Amino acid sequence: MKRSDREDRDIIDEDLYEDLEPEEMYELVQEERQKLKEKERLASEEQKKSIFPKWAFWLIAVAMFIQVIAIIPQTFSIPAIEFIQTSAKVMQDEQVQQYREAVVVIEGADNKGTGFAISEDGYIVTNYHVIEDQRTITVAFEEQGLFDGEVVETYPDIDLALIDVEAENVPHLEIANGQQPAEIENVLFIGNPLRFNGIANKGDIIGQTTLSSWEQSVYLLDAPVYRGNSGSPVINESGKVIAVVFATQKNDEHGRVGLAVPISYIEFENLQ
Repeated sequence: MKRSDREDRDIIDEDLYEDLEPEEMYELVQEERQKLKEKERLASEEQKKSIFPKWAFWLIAVAMFIQVIAIIPQTFSIPAIEFIQTSAKVMQDEQVQQYREAVVVIEGADNKGTGFAISEDGYIVTNYHVIEDQRTITVAFEEQGLFDGEVVETYPDIDLALIDVEAENVPHLEIANGQQPAEIENVLFIGNPLRFNGIANKGDIIGQTTLSSWEQSVYLLDAPVYRGNSGSPVINESGKVIAVVFATQKNDEHGRVGLAVPISYIEFENLQ
């Protein structure tokens, strides 16, 4: 890859992420739990104190809601809050739980990202920038544990790489055949954002764009993408991988969006 291409890619990867510290993510989760407990407490008190005027109860509730709404945007972005709420719902689905088993954590000497198995004998897809310049690579399955990974193919021009681990009967995802539409609703993506593992979320593919250093177009993903989502599989409603998340971008038309490279750019049929 040309140096100018690499620098352009680094700008996308490093500068266009919406940063959210792990401590902030934890506080968001705790805040959502606290709000739920508060709602339950208020409902319980209303039942116990039926003589308490309903109009007064709702006045207090509205006042509390206004206070929360006024405080949260000053600390956290609305997309970050929606990320927590949506993910909590999505991950309750049994099918999503099965998909998660095929998604792995990929760690190098000084880098961490996401990958996913595409065959039962341990072929893993991830982003090239996740494994680039890493002396050692560790692949972690949720159930099967840790494996040493060997890079067997790299596609730096589209930021993809193929890793092999010595494993058998590992859970894996199916890859969609052929070119997919430019717009696709209700896609799912699973990754390891921040310090979390196996976080699922959903969104829509709202179009395609071309980067200055790429010959091929990439998908625009209308969904919250954070550091660590690099290498996350984008899965359609049929349960097949159609793309791989690799970055985010501040788009002039759509605002902040995720970027995902179509999986159809690589032929994996001989590995299945």
